[in-house]
Amino acid sequence: MPSDTRPAGRPFTPLDFQLVLLRRMADHNPGPVEDARRELGASLTDMREANRRWQAMVRSPHGRGAAARYRSVLGAPESRSARRIGDLDCEAWRWPLPLWPALRFEVLLAPDGAVWNEWLVRAPGAPAPALRTLDDLAPWSCTVDEAARAFAPARPLEGSAPTRWGLAFTAPDGEGVRREVVAEFTWGLLQRTAVRG
Repeated sequence: MPSDTRPAGRPFTPLDFQLVLLRRMADHNPGPVEDARRELGASLTDMREANRRWQAMVRSPHGRGAAARYRSVLGAPESRSARRIGDLDCEAWRWPLPLWPALRFEVLLAPDGAVWNEWLVRAPGAPAPALRTLDDLAPWSCTVDEAARAFAPARPLEGSAPTRWGLAFTAPDGEGVRREVVAEFTWGLLQRTAVRG
């Protein structure tokens, strides 16, 4: 029976949250998103409904704060650690997601509990991808920080939506010619690259 027959009013689960991530990624990579959605046993209707419910929670004037919302949906973080970014102290919360076992969903919290950032990062101990040329920059192959380190200096670009980021950098093509590249990320995961010029 199709999974879109799930009862209304049910709790928002980690499965639903993965569908929310996929819904935003579908704008760039519908093929891998369709494969991942099927792997989760979810219908297209499920994905749309999960996104609708998530947006309602985010926009609700009576809803929980972002940190409390993530805890209610994903449970207690797998890890919590202090982090210093420039002059700012924060705490990083991380959760595993079955779709991306080598990654973790990370939320950075300010001392007052406000969420500064939320995205996918490499799991501790998981091998980072070897990023040397444009050919290595396949969709879903790397995170924002991995691409920025591999092709430093990278310049951050404003994304087209709150969950999107961009990087501009130079990278060699398969023949060793350095190219100007713009990479687009959704929820911290690489979606596509474009070569300028």
